[in-house]
Amino acid sequence: MDDEPLVRWYWIGDHLGYLGGLLADHAVIALVPVLIGLLLALPLGLACARFPRLYQPLAAVFNIVYALPSLAVFVVLIPYTGLATRATVMIPLTFYALAVLLPTTVDGLRAVPEPVRQAATAMGYGPWHRLAAVELPASVPYLVAGLRVAAVSSISLASVGALVGRGGLGYLFIDGFQRTFPTPIVAGIALIALLALATDVVLVTARRLLAPWAVREKAVTR
Repeated sequence: MDDEPLVRWYWIGDHLGYLGGLLADHAVIALVPVLIGLLLALPLGLACARFPRLYQPLAAVFNIVYALPSLAVFVVLIPYTGLATRATVMIPLTFYALAVLLPTTVDGLRAVPEPVRQAATAMGYGPWHRLAAVELPASVPYLVAGLRVAAVSSISLASVGALVGRGGLGYLFIDGFQRTFPTPIVAGIALIALLALATDVVLVTARRLLAPWAVREKAVTR
């Protein structure tokens, strides 16, 4: 190990297809739960915004879930979802994403100024039309902020799934450790960082396209 270079570039060149497959698997395992978490957070956040007493109990439950060690939750799920399956890793990651996205969704819906709601109502908008045309678009900066945190966290946690047989790029860490061969470990770290960076760029771009006013307001306040 002492004489082993940090990176053997020929190994990376010989395993591009293998690395690409692990990267694709890692992206699915990490990002699909974030998307499902968003789809669950929207109705739950709407319910919490409409019925404020519901928010604290729900937030407490998801905070407890978020505090659970991911590896322990994976192991508990194995008898029900199977060893080395995507479901074993993706189900906990969905709840972790939901724990992050619920507060940002509620904050976004609550941040819509009341005069804006009243103006939409005065223009004849019903509750669902007002939600789709006014409240959700106004919540985009909050939703994207939550998505950025949830996505980066999920991309990092997904690698732990390699310990239960399904971890995408996490395999590279186990492989490198078992063979005292650092090149797969370095490749795994670099690819996870690139995936997180690419996802963040996509989300920031989406925010600029969906909520350009938020970008202008931020620039003015600087």
